[in-house]
Amino acid sequence: MATDTKDTAHPVEAAAVMGMLPGRPRLLALGEPTHGEGALLDLRNELFRQLVEEEGHRTIAVESDCMAGLIVDDYVTSGTGTLDQFVESGFSHGWGAFPANRELVRWMRARNVRAAEEGRPASDRLRFAGFDGPLEITHAASPRQALTALHGYLAAHVDADLLPCTARTLDRLLGPDDRWTDPAAMTDPSRSAGRSAGTGRLRLLADDLVALLEERTPHLITATSREEWDRARLYGRTATGLLRYHRRMADTSPNRLARLTSLRDSMMAGNLLALAERGPVFVHAHNAHLQRHESTMRMGGRPLEWWSAGALVSARLGKEYAFVATALGTIRHRGVDTPPPDTLEGLLYAVPRDRFLVDARRLAAALGGTRPEPRVSPWFGYAPLDPAHLADSDGVVFVKDVPRSRPPAGPVSPRG
Repeated sequence: MATDTKDTAHPVEAAAVMGMLPGRPRLLALGEPTHGEGALLDLRNELFRQLVEEEGHRTIAVESDCMAGLIVDDYVTSGTGTLDQFVESGFSHGWGAFPANRELVRWMRARNVRAAEEGRPASDRLRFAGFDGPLEITHAASPRQALTALHGYLAAHVDADLLPCTARTLDRLLGPDDRWTDPAAMTDPSRSAGRSAGTGRLRLLADDLVALLEERTPHLITATSREEWDRARLYGRTATGLLRYHRRMADTSPNRLARLTSLRDSMMAGNLLALAERGPVFVHAHNAHLQRHESTMRMGGRPLEWWSAGALVSARLGKEYAFVATALGTIRHRGVDTPPPDTLEGLLYAVPRDRFLVDARRLAAALGGTRPEPRVSPWFGYAPLDPAHLADSDGVVFVKDVPRSRPPAGPVSPRG
């Protein structure tokens, strides 16, 4: 079986990935089984560069705050200032501190500057997007930024009597931001701002504002631009998603954490589907957010199950969504040593290459009824591939040994 795998192993290159797929997807997703390893982020950067130069991709979307991502996108397309300023505030989870993320932004900006100097059209610009909600493991953001931005956009371009409320009313109902971001609310539903009557009123107003945005679409695109209208839609998705999230944080049922996890991936899926309209888009996030089957984890001592963003998007886009998972051999600095030979990772580890790409469905067919044993990682931060769902992926990138990364420049959230 190792010989069969060796014969079907390909270099991790854009041409090999695209040649493995039945068609050209609008969303090409590359998963990672752990966060923060520089070797995996460098691989992502290398693959994105090839997709840009060889396959015409112009947008990358990463597992980071969608609102903060606008800051990075502004910088890579037209911003002035220093890289440090934009990266520090443009990534959530502390991921702006990773050297590979900084290098990604630097390269995108440099390429866009060069393209402008050469007189290329605006459509040739590289674009950056975060597709996660403004959520951290310790708290969820206040809906203020997204909700007031949506209201401001509409107030500037539609008659005042069409608006469901004034900016002053929103400000009063939102109150101080720290009541939304109280870390105690993650474990104590009684501390959540979602319990208040004012939050219920805000949810209705946000829904009315989103409905008005949709109703006035032809006028708004003409009066502003498709770009500004798309950004207003992002504000609407984020505001309504955050208000739902805060309401679910106030839930006292046993399903509270599962519902929060489901809502997070639903917000991700909404952002990915909107980005797919721009297409083609290269997406990078944890395997658990991009896979086609249900995701599982333990949190708060309870098993959680939810449909990932990838599963939700795949149900809508079909073959226009492609998912390539990543699996690893060792992460010795994390205590993850050579995989047992009867596991999927052990089978791939026997291939004499440092890293390679295999067609997941061909590999599953080659295994036949001999399903490898599931690997158990001694470190909670690495999630091995489930051999039972191998055929749900389009491909698998295998990295044999992951070296210790250069430490990031600041604190990093373990959010998955």
